Amino acid sequence: MASALRPPRVPKPKGVLPSHYYESFLEKKGPCDRDYKKFWAGLQGLTIYFYNSNRDFQHVEKLNLGAFEKLTDEIPWGSSRDPGTHFSLILRDQEIKFKVETLECREMWKGFILTVVELRVPTDLTLLPGHLYMMSEVLAKEEARRALETPSCFLKVSRLEAQLLLERYPECGNLLLRPSGDGADGVSVTTRQMHNGTHVVRHYKVKREGPKYVIDVEQPFSCTSLDAVVNYFVSHTKKALVPFLLDEDYEKVLGYVEADKENGENVWVAPSAPGPGPAPCTGGPKPLSPASSQDKLPPLPPLPNQEENYVTPIGDGPAVDYENQDVASSSWPVILKPKKLPKPPAKLPKPPVGPKPEPKVFNGGLGRKLPVSSAQPLFPTAGLADMTAELQKKLEKRRALEH
Repeated sequence: MASALRPPRVPKPKGVLPSHYYESFLEKKGPCDRDYKKFWAGLQGLTIYFYNSNRDFQHVEKLNLGAFEKLTDEIPWGSSRDPGTHFSLILRDQEIKFKVETLECREMWKGFILTVVELRVPTDLTLLPGHLYMMSEVLAKEEARRALETPSCFLKVSRLEAQLLLERYPECGNLLLRPSGDGADGVSVTTRQMHNGTHVVRHYKVKREGPKYVIDVEQPFSCTSLDAVVNYFVSHTKKALVPFLLDEDYEKVLGYVEADKENGENVWVAPSAPGPGPAPCTGGPKPLSPASSQDKLPPLPPLPNQEENYVTPIGDGPAVDYENQDVASSSWPVILKPKKLPKPPAKLPKPPVGPKPEPKVFNGGLGRKLPVSSAQPLFPTAGLADMTAELQKKLEKRRALEH
C-alpha cells in the first residue's frame, strides 16, 4: 500500500537583518555596570539598538535619545591623555559611557548621533568628506521619517491637563504639544518655566496650512512637521525648553514598606525572589489543601461491596426501579424480589446430568447448583440451601397458578 503523499516542505522564511543609519561594534557601560560590555550596535531614528552579534535579528537592549543633552570625550581612568576611543552620552537622567576601537569610529558615532538629535550635520568633528555626505543622507531620511511621525511630547490632553502634567512631573520636561482647543486641524504648545521664583505657563498656537505647520508668533515660522515645531522651540530658547517625556518604566523588583521595630521608621524592603515552582492559579478553582488538626473529621466507614451482597441473574438486564427493604445482617445477603418476572417457558428445563464443577463460595461450603438457563440467582454460601429450595417451590406454585 502506497503511503500518502506529503505536501512539499516550505522553507522557513529567513529573518531580515535590521537596517540602521550606522552600525559597528560598541562597548557600553551603564550607570549600574561595573565594566564595559561589548555589543553590535546600530542607530535607527532616535534609538540605539544593541545586539549580541552582528548576525542577530532581535536586539537585547535599546537606548532612547529623546532625552539627549550632550556628548563628551572621555579620558580613561588612570590615563594622562585621551586615546580617542572613549566618549560619554549624557542624557537627562543618566550617563552612558562608550568605548570603540579607533578614533575614526568614535567620531562617526558622535556625528550620526548629533545628526539625528539636532537635525543638522555637525561641522566641528574630525570627519572626511565621505563621512559628511553619509550624514547628509541620514539627515534627509530622518526628516522624512519625522514628517510622518508624531513626537513623543505630543499628548491628547486639554489645556488644563497639560498644565497639571507639567506641574506634577517637572523632571520629565517643560514643553508639551497638544491638540488645538478651537477644534481646527492644528496644535498648541504649552510651556512652563521658572521666572523670579514663580512658575510661568505659556501657550502658543500652531496653525496647519496645507502640508506645513506655521507657528503663530511675531514673525511666523513655517515647519514641515511637528517634530520640526518642537525643534524650533528647543533651538530658539538655547535648550531651556525640554520636550516632555513621561517616564513609564516598570519596576523589576517587588518591594514593600515595613516599620522598623528598633527606631520606628518606615523602611523599604525587597524580599528575595522565591524559588522556582508552579504558580498558584488565581482564576480557576482553588486546589484542595490538607485540613488542619482542628478541622479534621472522623473517617467515614467503608462502603459495603455490593458484589458480595448481590448476584446478577444471567440474561437479565440491569434493574431500573428499586425498592428499599429492611437492612439485613452483614452475614445474610439482601434478596430483592422482582416486581414482575419475565414469562417463563412452558416446561422447566431439566437439570444437567453430567457433573459440573462446584462454584466457589465465600464461607468454604458448597452451594447448590441451578440450571444455567434458569433465572434464579446463584447463592454463594451453603447455609442458604434450604432458603433456595423454599423459593424454588414458591416460584413453581406461582407459575402453576398463572397457567
